[in-house]
Amino acid sequence: MGGGDFVLYEAASGYALVEVVEFEEIGSNTQEVQQTVADLARFSRLVKLKAFLPFESAEQALANINAISEHMVPDELKTFLELQLPDVKKGGKKGKGYSLGLIDPMFASAVQEATSFPCKSDDTIREILRGMRLHLPHFVKELAGGNMEQAQLGLGHSYSRCKVKFNPGREDNMIIQAICLLDQLDKDVNTFAMRVREWYSYHFPELIRIVKDNYIFAKCAHFIGDRTTLTEDKIEALGEICMDEDLAKEVYKAAQTSMGMDCSAIDMVNIMAFTERMVKLAEYRIQLSEYLNSKMSTVAPNLGTLVGDTVAARLISKAGSLVSLAKCPASTVQILGAEKALFRALKKKGNTPKYGLIYHSSFIGRAATKNKGRISRYLANKCAIAARIDSFIEEPTTAYGESMRDQVEERLAFYDSGKAPKKNIDVMTAVSKALAAASGGDKKKEKKEKKEK
Repeated sequence: MGGGDFVLYEAASGYALVEVVEFEEIGSNTQEVQQTVADLARFSRLVKLKAFLPFESAEQALANINAISEHMVPDELKTFLELQLPDVKKGGKKGKGYSLGLIDPMFASAVQEATSFPCKSDDTIREILRGMRLHLPHFVKELAGGNMEQAQLGLGHSYSRCKVKFNPGREDNMIIQAICLLDQLDKDVNTFAMRVREWYSYHFPELIRIVKDNYIFAKCAHFIGDRTTLTEDKIEALGEICMDEDLAKEVYKAAQTSMGMDCSAIDMVNIMAFTERMVKLAEYRIQLSEYLNSKMSTVAPNLGTLVGDTVAARLISKAGSLVSLAKCPASTVQILGAEKALFRALKKKGNTPKYGLIYHSSFIGRAATKNKGRISRYLANKCAIAARIDSFIEEPTTAYGESMRDQVEERLAFYDSGKAPKKNIDVMTAVSKALAAASGGDKKKEKKEKKEK
């Protein structure tokens, strides 16, 4: 870049606009650029400070950095650039050959659109900004003596605190943690259940044949303990655990004639302790599932209604957040969770996967083999719409999710019978009108109640 160009440095204490005087001396040699930038004497001859706009408060600095991170031009910056930069008019010669350098290409595009001043971003500009970061206290004397570092530290803490607190009215982080823990608990409970069945079967092997469910088996084993202590008085309580009195009687008969080995007292204590842990873990897994369902009804009611709370939670977890999922196109939602298969297929030039996590939805399982790809595309489309509605709607509702679920049902029927389904625009319009009418009725009731009071 030649002399007469400008570079904008967004510092923690304000905006610094520098003019490049003789930067063509070193050309595009990156190593020479780095050496020049590191030397204060050489760098100060190549650039000069044109203007500096300090932030008036920490709140103003935080507001500006938040706007810049979203590639938006703050009003203060726009006014500052319009005052300091040469005018650029269409067809005019004034300002010809000038450019404004910024570190972020996307932010450069936003500044060019806002100010009509030609902007660019390249490696040379980044090196100049690196020099400004190193030598800014030399150009702005007020920042010397540790003031620049103090401003950077304060703004860094404020920005990080703001980002941690930022959540668009939802608690999707809790959903991500809950579904990850739920998946881990499923593996652990199954592993522990198999260990309980194997361990207790040394003492009472016939119980495996009678009680098939792992959770009920563990509860029965914990209740029975030593099979020799099982009497007819305990059959009724055992029937409540098994939820079948006849099954409890069969367990009692098997205990009387069991071929299992006798266990010492210390062995039985350890078996019972581990069995109790497994039962409590299974009960906690049920509680966690209920907690997840309640959270999904608040955070993503339409997506949960469409594909089920568990599948919806896995989609949110894989995307990172509900907002990130809402930003994904339907094609990405369709194969979310099947990234390895996708890249393997692209590498080997094979068939790409038709579905990822949405395969666990009941709709794909009910579709015929030849229609699984078609219904997965349609379902992914509806999931993308539902995620966007849940992310940006003001009052959570399940009306859209129920309507889209009916649409998927109609699409399945269309594949089987050929009956034409309803158009999406008609369904969405009907739901929107119904919600508007319902909210209007509620407002009228509130006004009447206020008048009566």
